[in-house]
Amino acid sequence: MDTPLSTIAVVGLGTMGTGIADVLVRAGREVIGIDISDTAAAQAVAALEASTARAVDRERITEEERQDVLARFRTFSDLQAAAEADLVIEVVPESYEAKQEVFRALDGIVRPGTIVATGTNALSVTRLAADSAHPERVLGLHFFTPVQAMKLVEVVSSVLTDPRAVEAVTQLALDLGKEPVAVGDRAGFIADGLLFGYLNQAAAMYEAKYASREDIDAAMKLGCGLPMGPLALLDLIGVDTARTVLEAMYADSHDRLHAPAPILKQLSEAGLTGRKSGRGFYTYEAPGSGEVVRDALTPLGSAEAAGGREVRSVGVAGSGTMASGIAEVFAKAGYQVVLAARSQEKADTAKARIAKSLARSVDKGRMTGEARDATLALITPTGTLDAFADVDLALEAVAEDLEIKQELFARLDKICKPGAVLATTTSSLPVVACARATSRPQDVIGMHFFNPAPAMKLVEIVRTVLTGDDVHATVREVTTKIRKHPVDCGDRAGFIVNALLFPYLNNAIKMVQEHYATLDDIDAAMKLGGGYPMGPFELLDVVGLDVSLAIEQVLHREFRDPGLAPAPLLEHLVAAGCLGRKTGRGFREYARR
Repeated sequence: MDTPLSTIAVVGLGTMGTGIADVLVRAGREVIGIDISDTAAAQAVAALEASTARAVDRERITEEERQDVLARFRTFSDLQAAAEADLVIEVVPESYEAKQEVFRALDGIVRPGTIVATGTNALSVTRLAADSAHPERVLGLHFFTPVQAMKLVEVVSSVLTDPRAVEAVTQLALDLGKEPVAVGDRAGFIADGLLFGYLNQAAAMYEAKYASREDIDAAMKLGCGLPMGPLALLDLIGVDTARTVLEAMYADSHDRLHAPAPILKQLSEAGLTGRKSGRGFYTYEAPGSGEVVRDALTPLGSAEAAGGREVRSVGVAGSGTMASGIAEVFAKAGYQVVLAARSQEKADTAKARIAKSLARSVDKGRMTGEARDATLALITPTGTLDAFADVDLALEAVAEDLEIKQELFARLDKICKPGAVLATTTSSLPVVACARATSRPQDVIGMHFFNPAPAMKLVEIVRTVLTGDDVHATVREVTTKIRKHPVDCGDRAGFIVNALLFPYLNNAIKMVQEHYATLDDIDAAMKLGGGYPMGPFELLDVVGLDVSLAIEQVLHREFRDPGLAPAPLLEHLVAAGCLGRKTGRGFREYARR
């Protein structure tokens, strides 16, 4: 273990193994590629030839350097070729039987000081090590695909692992330009431990027909800034692989959130494993292709919007950031907007906030001064809801308190003209409870905007069992006209985004609470390994720990799942007044403004 890791064997030349070999040879290592399939080995060589040719075309390396890289990669079909390796990385299929067969064979082939790493993303490293004659040299080295682009490497130790082995592979990861994170042996480790629970919930949400696959994926991309929607990501990972990972996680945690959704089994056993088979949650142009093609489940488009009501004027109730942001969005789209607050002063302050926002847009060249003036002219601030008498759409963005909202809807019911659509922007409260406060529940619907409303493209359209079809069509059409992306969902806690996002955040808190990983390592793992724009603790502190706790409590009450119970650490921080950035301290401390 004291020798430099200059010669490395990669066992298994699928997508992951080929990617690992690529980054190793480019970093100057001698790489021995081993696969029982001659076809897989040939494809690995061809992939390296193609990637290095592209690097030459882009003038990142010279042709001479390319030839040196190619010469350092040799392929074999027999494990005996690993005899000269300082490190062996196995990335064979995700099953104990396949991996244990490799580990047992390596005991009789490699030197006692050779480090043996498993590329598993879910199986127990300890269990694999225990089957080896030298368990102290066994560890996990979990890369993320595409290996060339993804910076994260999870270095996984068992209780048997020699610290010198960990130190050696950690240095290797740094030499490769990666960011290694040290973790203990637990199913899913950090990134997949958080990611796969979220993916599983998305699959279950789709299976329950709560929302379409397109709306679930669009909601998470547009609402959370994720690079891919969860169902598209499951297809990329492989539905069968995801099921295997979740089975391992459930065996470890016994958390119902990790119990694989039945649809994963159904798709797997039907051979609909995702991109690699040409069909999974979506249908693809060909096996291995990422090009989605229309199938029987593809929505037909916006023809359903026909038959909606005419909307020319909009009333926005509220004076906070969300209310002023929504008013700005409607005015930019050319609607007459009445902005009503509890007093004329508050309404004027809200319009002044909009004026500042528009001024920034002018300064950045996103709109002209004339367009700014025209937009502001469409907004009428008022201190009374009576001004909503003639609006076609009344939208409330007041405090997230059911009694306050119900009282407001009862007033809107008396003030607004017959046929006006009444909408709530609630993110967690039951829309039907607002509807029942009126004499026209068929006219009430949810329009959940995301903050900041002018920038965020997503609007969750929440229809209750009482909402009229024409009201739903009207709001979808209006949402498109204000240049937002509508997704449909039913009236249940969390809708799409919060129902998938907050259990993931809660599980991240539990990891820290259980001393499995640090805040920084978890945030780094999700940004570098999952492509998330913010780590979970950065996001929690921005959202506000009190807001997060309230949403967790609503989800737990609605679904009665023990796994959704708010993490005690979150409850303790809120009780202590540590609410995130707004108080200067949450999971981290912030400089006071």
